[in-house]
Amino acid sequence: MTSLPTPFKLALLAAAVALGQSASAKTFRWTSASDIPTMDIHSQNNALGNGVHAAVYESLVYYNSKTFKIEPQLATSWTLVNPKLMRIELRKGVKFSDGSALSADDVVFSLNRSMAKTSNYGVFAQGIDKVTKTGESTIEIALKAPNPVLMNQLTELRIMSKAWSEKNKSVEPKDIKTKDESFSHRNAMGSGPFMVESWQPDQKLVFKRNPNWWGKLDGNVTEIVYTPIKSEATRVAALLSGEVDLVLDPSLQDLGRMRSNSALKVMDGAENRTIFFGMDQFRDELVGSSVKGKNPLKDVRVRKALYQAIDSATLNRVAMRGLSQPTGTLIAPQVNGWSKKVDARWPFDVEAAKKLLAEAGYKDGFEVDLACPNNRYINDEEICQAVTAMWSKIGIKAKLRTLPLVTYFPMIQRYEASIYMLGWGVPTFDALYSLQSLVRTVGAGGDGNYNVGRYSNPQMDALIERIKVETDPKNRNDLIEKALVLSHEDVSHIPLHNQIIPWAMKKNIDVVHRADNRIDWRLVKVN
Repeated sequence: MTSLPTPFKLALLAAAVALGQSASAKTFRWTSASDIPTMDIHSQNNALGNGVHAAVYESLVYYNSKTFKIEPQLATSWTLVNPKLMRIELRKGVKFSDGSALSADDVVFSLNRSMAKTSNYGVFAQGIDKVTKTGESTIEIALKAPNPVLMNQLTELRIMSKAWSEKNKSVEPKDIKTKDESFSHRNAMGSGPFMVESWQPDQKLVFKRNPNWWGKLDGNVTEIVYTPIKSEATRVAALLSGEVDLVLDPSLQDLGRMRSNSALKVMDGAENRTIFFGMDQFRDELVGSSVKGKNPLKDVRVRKALYQAIDSATLNRVAMRGLSQPTGTLIAPQVNGWSKKVDARWPFDVEAAKKLLAEAGYKDGFEVDLACPNNRYINDEEICQAVTAMWSKIGIKAKLRTLPLVTYFPMIQRYEASIYMLGWGVPTFDALYSLQSLVRTVGAGGDGNYNVGRYSNPQMDALIERIKVETDPKNRNDLIEKALVLSHEDVSHIPLHNQIIPWAMKKNIDVVHRADNRIDWRLVKVN
C-alpha cells in the first residue's frame, strides 16, 4: 500500500475532525417577544438581558438551577472576615474568550463599574464601600455596614475584561436613557461558555461555544440562535414549523393546542415576578391630564380608587387565562419576606372607588396618561386594554399608549409616564431588592432606581435602611413586613399579579425551568 505524503495525511485528519465536529454540533434556536436592550452588562437591568448575558459573562457566584442555592462560579470560596469585610478567592486558570487571563484587576474593575453613575446595577452593589485587590487571585469587599444578602447580590454582577473595556472606550456603562452608544453596547467579550458571533438588533443574536471556557457543559449545545418575534401567532407558528426549538413566552390562547401536540411539550412554573402599575406622585401637574394645576395621583384616595376599580379575578380569568396569581403586594411567594398578611388586596369595589374619587374632588373623573410595554410581559398590552375599560367605569379616561421594550424602559426611566406598567422579578430572592428599587426615595447606590413614579415616604426610607443592615432573620422579616404593609396602605403602587410562565418546546429539548424565567445555557440539550 502506497504511503500518502504527510501533507495529505494532515489534510485528511483535519477533514475527519471537522466532520466529527459537524456531526456532533447542536444548534439551539429559541424566541420570545422582545430583543435584549443592550450587551452592556451594567447598563440596563432587564431580566431577559440578564439571562442572555449569562451565556457570555460570568459572575463570582451563581444560583444552581435545580436547588437555587448559591454555588461558586468565578469565585471558588468566600469568607466573612468580619461583619463588614468579605474575602473572595478567585478561580485560577480562567480565560476570557480572547485568550487573556482573568485577574483580580478585572473583578475590581467590574464591581466598581457596576457602581458607576450610568449603571443600572447599583442596587446589586448596595452596601459595598470599597473593592480591593489583595493578591493575584484574591479580592476583598469592604462594606459600609453588615449586608445579609451580599452573596445574593453578587449573582447579578458579571465580570468583564478591564483591558478590553479600556481598549474599546467602554470603561463606563452605556447610559440607557440616552441614544449614545459605546462599544460594549453592541459587542461582548466574557469568560462564559459562549461568545457572541453576531447581533442584529431586533432580528437575530448568535452565540458560539467559547473554546477557552474553563468549565464543562452538562448540555450539548454548540450554537445558540435567538430570534425575537413580537407577534404571538408568528412565534407559535415558528415552533410548530420547526424553525425554533423553544418559545419562552407562548401565547396563552394557543397553550391547549401545544399541550395536545405530540411533537411538543409545555413546562409551567411560577415566576418570582410581580406585575403592577406605578404612578407619578412627584409632579405638581400631570403631563397630558385634563386636571390642570395639580396632580391627582398625589392623593392616596385617587390611587386607592384606581386600585379598587381593577377586577383582578377577571384579569386572571380573561386576560391571563388562569395563568397568574392575583396579588396584593410587590413580591411573589418565592421571595423572602412574603406572607399571607402582606398579600391581601384592597377589594374590587366600583362604588367604593367612585366614592373615593368624589371625596378627592374628582366626581366626574379625569383624563390621564397610561403607558405599557407591548412585548415584555405575558399579555401586557391586553392587560392594559382591559384595565383601561375597568377605569372608564369610574370616570377615569386612560389614554393608553404602548411601546416595545427597547424604547419603553428608557422612556419611563426619564419619568415620562403618568401611570406605567412594570414587572419586577427578584434575582436576589429577597424583598430588599424590590423595596430598595421600587419604594425607596430616589437617591444614590441603587436607591429608587426603578421608583419612576417617585413615591417618597420618610418612614419607608427609614425601614429600608434598617432592612439593609439587619442580620437577625426574624427582626429583618418583621421590618420587611412593616414596609410592605406601609406600601399597601399608601398605595405606593397597584399590584396586579405574579406571572406563571409556560415554556413551549420541541419534545427533543431538555431544559430546566427556573423561577427567574431564564435559561441555564450550561444545561440545554438537543436530543
